[in-house]
Amino acid sequence: MSLKNIRLEVMQFLEKDVESLIQKYLIPAEKIWQPTDFLPNSESDTFFDEVKEIRELSKELPYDFWVVLVGDMITEEALPTYESWLMDVEGVGQIERNGWSKWVRHWTAEENRHGDVLNKYLYLSGRVNMREIEKTTQHLIADGFDIGTDRDPYKNFVYTSFQELATYVSHNRVARMAKEKGNKQLAKMCKIISGDEMRHHHAYCEFVERIFKVDPSQMMMAFHYMMKQKIAMPAHFLRESGGKISSAFEEFSNTAQRIGVYTSLDYVDILEKLIKRWEIDKVADLTDEAEKARDYLMKLPSRMLRLADRLVVPENSFKFKWVEPAVIK
Repeated sequence: MSLKNIRLEVMQFLEKDVESLIQKYLIPAEKIWQPTDFLPNSESDTFFDEVKEIRELSKELPYDFWVVLVGDMITEEALPTYESWLMDVEGVGQIERNGWSKWVRHWTAEENRHGDVLNKYLYLSGRVNMREIEKTTQHLIADGFDIGTDRDPYKNFVYTSFQELATYVSHNRVARMAKEKGNKQLAKMCKIISGDEMRHHHAYCEFVERIFKVDPSQMMMAFHYMMKQKIAMPAHFLRESGGKISSAFEEFSNTAQRIGVYTSLDYVDILEKLIKRWEIDKVADLTDEAEKARDYLMKLPSRMLRLADRLVVPENSFKFKWVEPAVIK
């Protein structure tokens, strides 16, 4: 039997548990927070006063902060790309709906709120160029992405386990910075988004744990493959208007690293957390090839840490079209 058929068989075997995992990790629309919970009420007489407060508090936030917040929002707004990618994963069952496709749809519904609330906040803040942001978002969705997972569910679940924790780190750090600047409402907004990302991280980690129990060697090989090629961020094709896919994502990453929102050390830390969570050192019944993959993974954090220590981040801010010059401090 081919590896593709084995993966499909494993996905079909695990599908019986997906409904319970939806109940465990996702929250019904009637109970979960909605964007309007964190934004001025347009039906209220105090709406304009609340908008004015947002605009005043926004003046306290520096240029690099806005670049990161915009980049995070654009990443969240490219959700159609992520859903269409996951719907095409082997075993998900986009045509004949099954438990896996239900998971993807419900996960998407939760994630959709993140871009909504950040987009509206940025619009009301008056500190960014929304038209440039909208063009970047349209480009990012139109350009699509390739995260190197093909249609392989094992590789995709490694990716989402990693990526959900990375977005937790980013939103959580932005929340802390907003709070330090006295912007409590923005801090709460980013904090609650980070909470969603952490729940989703735990869900995808459990998917991987369940696969390790039934197909340990191939799951190990998938983890090895993804970490050897490195995890590409969802917005790695980021570009501004008027140009080809360029260095925009690199400049966004430099900004995030410069202000400590998401760094190369965080990348290593996430890898270590996944190795510990999945108890990679204890996985039994591995083939010789998978044993070599395990050895590589166990040694990888220390190797990457040495590289991270030598990384030099540019001190000067890149001038994005997204953020108006007036906010540069």
